[in-house]
Amino acid sequence: GQGQNSSRRSDEKFPRVSSLRDQKSSKDLVQNLAASCGCRSGVIGVQAALYGRADSEICSQGMFASQTLRTNCSQQGFQCDGKRECELSQNVVRTSDPCFGTYKYIDTTYACFPARHIVVCETSYLNLRCDEGQVLFVYSADYGRHDRTTCSFDRPAVQVQNVQCSLRVNKVAERCNGKSSCTIQATNSEFGDPCVGTYKYLEVYYTCHCECSSFTHELWENSSDAEVQ
Repeated sequence: GQGQNSSRRSDEKFPRVSSLRDQKSSKDLVQNLAASCGCRSGVIGVQAALYGRADSEICSQGMFASQTLRTNCSQQGFQCDGKRECELSQNVVRTSDPCFGTYKYIDTTYACFPARHIVVCETSYLNLRCDEGQVLFVYSADYGRHDRTTCSFDRPAVQVQNVQCSLRVNKVAERCNGKSSCTIQATNSEFGDPCVGTYKYLEVYYTCHCECSSFTHELWENSSDAEVQ
């Protein structure tokens, strides 16, 4: 029924694959629509994501046949890769209606990848290092602020009150991937300033894997193919 979520996971420890669905009526654009995915440990890698309709049976109960007839209706681009939690809600699909008059749903398949988590405050240095024989792989790096407590010591309230400040940065992956160690400073000159006047921090999810193994790269590249920027 409306607002119902379902999920399934594989028996593998990693990656854990889940499918998550929700639905909405095109008459009431995305109201009461919220679906979330998350990993208890590690980060999300989206393998497939669809908002629309690809099947006439899914989320069809109580609908007119004309509302479920069109099955080539889809909108993609849910940007959840590299996050521990991600909510697919009103703001994600509000921008357009891929098929007006069709009763739609969200169908997302994602995997959980093992990851280490590190945060460094603005002007401090990020130092990543792997054991001998291993190299770095950065899943995601975000420069900004998401809460009022992280990197807040001795900072005036006005510098930590903006928690909607976020800039996803690729420089960390570009400089660190494939290396055994990596150092980069968390500064506005390095990444840009997503929120002037706010004291920011750099948040990174990464892993170390065997230098001779392509397992991590293959999984992540496959999952990223589903994301449309």
